Amino acid sequence: MSAPPQKNSDPLAGLFDRRSLLFLPASNPRAIAKARDSAADMVILDLEDAVKAEDKDLARDAAVEAVALAWPMPVAIRVNGVGSEWHSLDLDAVARSNADYAVVPRAISAHLVKGVADVTGKPVLAMIETAAGVLAAAAIAPTSAGLIAGTNDLAADLRLPSDAGRASLQTALQTILLAARAADVPAFDGVYNALDDESGLLAEATAGRLLGFDGKSLIHPNQIAPCNRAFAPSEAELDRARRLVEAYDGGAERFDGAMVERMHVEAARRLLERAAR
Repeated sequence: MSAPPQKNSDPLAGLFDRRSLLFLPASNPRAIAKARDSAADMVILDLEDAVKAEDKDLARDAAVEAVALAWPMPVAIRVNGVGSEWHSLDLDAVARSNADYAVVPRAISAHLVKGVADVTGKPVLAMIETAAGVLAAAAIAPTSAGLIAGTNDLAADLRLPSDAGRASLQTALQTILLAARAADVPAFDGVYNALDDESGLLAEATAGRLLGFDGKSLIHPNQIAPCNRAFAPSEAELDRARRLVEAYDGGAERFDGAMVERMHVEAARRLLERAAR
């Protein structure tokens, strides 16, 4: 087996700064071409749910071919799940590819995630899509490069009604986020299904940021711009952060009518650093 070409950038660098993770079927060459020219912060070539069974082999080869090219953003390949007839073939393909990450669906244990990392030699983004995955998230997170909330599958696994809404997932989403923060890895919110509802997407992405997520997974290029806006700090936030950093001189003190201390200043510095990147 020949070694894959090497990229100069560290794939783990800046992972906390990825706001928009665009999923697309690896079997769709037009979608891949468009994604390379998009403003997505990461592209995930999907071999799993987005690809019909009869197209799995074609998609696998297309994904390896696609990541052999230069991309302006990191690129991941989502493999088919453990227990499927395609799982081992997908892992072997990712291992010989130039993908920056492997994405594993329905992660339910640290052992599973570590196994994918060992075989592929890639950092693994673990999708938390089941009740078992949520309960194991604290163990999974330290073995991963980050967690992705798979909200559609999670809602189905929890047997929620189709109109349940985000409130029914709140505990699960917070559990995923807590696991990621405890392990110091990024956490990404799930997809928004309504393709023509930009205001709804913007509202859900904003709510995800307020909950603490670093970014959001997407299913259409039209969702990239609103997602990037939602996860970017506003000018008012940046202005306050600059003034706080400049004004702070140690200890607890009054700023803009509120008591602040070192942890608030550190958060302001992180915000400014992220905006600069």
